[in-house]
Amino acid sequence: MKISYNWLKEFISTDKSPEDISQILTGVGLEVESLEKVQAIPGGLEGLVIGYVKDAQQHPNADRLRITKVDVGAENDLQIVCGAPNVAAGQKVVVAVVGSTVHPTTGEPFKIKESKIRGELSQGMICAEDEIGLGHDHDGIMILDADAPIGALAKDFFKLNDDYLFEIGLTPNRADAASHLGTARDIAAFLRIGITKPDVSAFKVQNNDLNIPVTIEAQAVCPRYASLTISGVKVQESPQWLKERLAVIGVRAINNIVDVTNYVLHELGQPLHAFDANAITGGKVLVKTYAEGTSFVTLDDAERKLSADDLMIGNAQEPMCIAGVFGGAKSGVTEGTTAVFLESAYFNPVSVRKTSKRHGLKTDASFRFERGVDPDITVFALKRAALLIQEVAGGVISSEISDIYPAPVEPFSVEVTYKNIDRLIGKVIGNDTIKAIIQALDIVITNETAEGLSLQVPPYRVDVTREVDVIEDILRIYGYNNIEIPTQIRASLNTSNRPERDTVQNALSDLLSANGFNEMLANSLTSSSYAQSLDNAVKLLNPLSSDLDIMRQTLLYSGLEAIAYNQNRRQADLKLYEFGKTYFFEDGKYVETQRMSVFLSGGNQQEQWNQKANAVSFYNLKAIVDGLLSRLNITDYTTDEIHDHEFAYGLQYNFRGGKTLVKFGSVLPGALKKAGVEKEVFYADFNFDTLLSIVRKNKIVNKEISKFPAVRRDLSMLVDTAVTFGQLKQIAHKTERKLLTEVSVFDVYQGDKLPAGKKSYALSFVIQDEEKTLTDKAIDAIMQKLIYNFGKEAGAEIRK
Repeated sequence: MKISYNWLKEFISTDKSPEDISQILTGVGLEVESLEKVQAIPGGLEGLVIGYVKDAQQHPNADRLRITKVDVGAENDLQIVCGAPNVAAGQKVVVAVVGSTVHPTTGEPFKIKESKIRGELSQGMICAEDEIGLGHDHDGIMILDADAPIGALAKDFFKLNDDYLFEIGLTPNRADAASHLGTARDIAAFLRIGITKPDVSAFKVQNNDLNIPVTIEAQAVCPRYASLTISGVKVQESPQWLKERLAVIGVRAINNIVDVTNYVLHELGQPLHAFDANAITGGKVLVKTYAEGTSFVTLDDAERKLSADDLMIGNAQEPMCIAGVFGGAKSGVTEGTTAVFLESAYFNPVSVRKTSKRHGLKTDASFRFERGVDPDITVFALKRAALLIQEVAGGVISSEISDIYPAPVEPFSVEVTYKNIDRLIGKVIGNDTIKAIIQALDIVITNETAEGLSLQVPPYRVDVTREVDVIEDILRIYGYNNIEIPTQIRASLNTSNRPERDTVQNALSDLLSANGFNEMLANSLTSSSYAQSLDNAVKLLNPLSSDLDIMRQTLLYSGLEAIAYNQNRRQADLKLYEFGKTYFFEDGKYVETQRMSVFLSGGNQQEQWNQKANAVSFYNLKAIVDGLLSRLNITDYTTDEIHDHEFAYGLQYNFRGGKTLVKFGSVLPGALKKAGVEKEVFYADFNFDTLLSIVRKNKIVNKEISKFPAVRRDLSMLVDTAVTFGQLKQIAHKTERKLLTEVSVFDVYQGDKLPAGKKSYALSFVIQDEEKTLTDKAIDAIMQKLIYNFGKEAGAEIRK
């Protein structure tokens, strides 16, 4: 939200600098994200002065040029060659002197230099509106009033004041501050000063010649609707002051009528809409809904299909405006408009929010209506806008104010106690200070006792409905920085299970990052097209879009989308990991599971002059998976082939009791196609909750490197094709738990030379004693036990 410093000062009288105001706003909860100095128009008319044309003669070498003598209040007059058709002696004009830079309305700035034009000296430029950014007129030079002071600075003559722009990160709960008035209220409360609202006492109904009745058929979503008409207006470009005021906050000027409605919106926080009164067919306005699928063309010339729940402003025949959101193409104010119907209303925030989202329309009006505007400022804003329209567009107010408000919105009743205020703030600030702050916030004290206060909170403070909300308001106005840090801090001991989740996660993150992986963070919302089953999906009641309509059930597709995004930008070699949650609805309950995903795709290493780039493989991923489990000292697990809808092939590691630790392998081509990925992707899916529960029971022991040598022995054996290396490894570790440190497979063979249904495994065994050097006798005994158990439990035949 953009707020003008000069505009703020029309509401409050203070000598605080913009920097001071910035600190105050941040302190009271309206965080100022940036503060910048801005000029009303680019360049600020620096170097431009008011001049007097003393003489204007025909250029001897050009029919369309004239040579002028201009007095700019300097010691000598300037000779300026001018091509404007309307230049003449006796005029007061704007002159850009040599050395100044002009900023045209369109085009790039340029510097004025002394030059010769068709052989005649020219010492400056007599300016047109568009040449100095004051407008779009280029029919001739600007001719000023006769009383314009010669030699005066143009920026002073046109009353251009530098301004400062606050960029405020407005939080969703502070709808009341979405205007200059709302922002000024907080500053005034903090400084304990009064606030000055615009004067609407001059409002007067001149006649009742254009009375347009209003009927509300949807009172539940339109509690209040006020309107009036203004006849005899002239739609044209807004005056300079109005264009400048809007330009500072980044609002584009359109015409004087529309600009006034935008001005009041940003001034008071009340959106308004102006209709061409002559376009209101049947001479009456209906606030209603229309049939499902009704066609409606909005101001952007887009045809939209209405919902039966969309509140509309219509005439006797058709809709004219989406209430609180966007106007229609047929009823908008144009250059031919001579009378306007001006609307100021209070619409139900939920209705506006749903309609805005349904049609994908986000406007300044909907931003405020869907958060809740002030229902009590409706008529005041209407009068303010009517007076401004008369000022900039002429006309007369040609109807009484129609204010339909059958069920006024009541203030919020809140009870607060001094005890709770002191307890939550953490400091006794005094009852008088509390009451002063409450009254400064426009909150009415209806009753006071020794224990506390009974309050009436104005309806525009939609975020203050409970005692704790009032206390928060008191604290932010009192000042968070005024709460002293205590000399003693009491804290309870942390009794959470160790190691903590973050500790384990950081350990795994460090390992992966050290191996060249990048951590990613994806949205927990995803498309229902990725769902494993919609029956147990967590569906959003009010989805942001059709692509984000459920909570994710797997981390796979968020990773694949990231891979597709990178591969489409020629970043094919990817190593990614993510920690995140998956969501299910099972047995009437919502279930969240913490998971960790690892992705590999593309090349394992970059191509070099002395080596080719190798594509990543399943075994690259397996090495990472094994390394992660080893880091957590998880070794007692079994290995199974994977049979899963996400994998073309892979493995699954299971812990005691059948708990799945991780599934990993090559992603199915169908899943890749869904996400738009063209290359093979290897993916590991860890159940992080299971890992954490094991780590908390499985103590990690660090020990020094053994001083005694390790011994390797190899065995070649014939086994059934159904026997896996994982089974053999498990048998080996069960046979020798203390001295056997490593089991590896270095050769597998299946072929015609072996009996049918058989395969050959060549395994290596590393044996080491931490306390002494092993003897051949001890090693042979271990190997004999291994051979025996391999034969007994796996039917292995040792090959010589």
